[in-house]
Amino acid sequence: MNEAQTPRIWRLPTVKSRTGLSRSTIYQAIADRTFPSPIHLGRRSVGWISHEIEDWIAARVTASRTPPSPAAR
Repeated sequence: MNEAQTPRIWRLPTVKSRTGLSRSTIYQAIADRTFPSPIHLGRRSVGWISHEIEDWIAARVTASRTPPSPAAR
């Protein structure tokens, strides 16, 4: 892996900043299985893999730019 592909671990403030979501919304989405789960870093700390969050953001952008199907109207 080169530096551009090296996964980074983001803590909650970075995830909140990158996604625009609040803490409670992030954890609700995790519970709903619509947001990437964090990894455990220690007994009381977690972080998110950067590319998983970036992929989630990209999927949200794609979904918001895709016109709804005629059946969904």
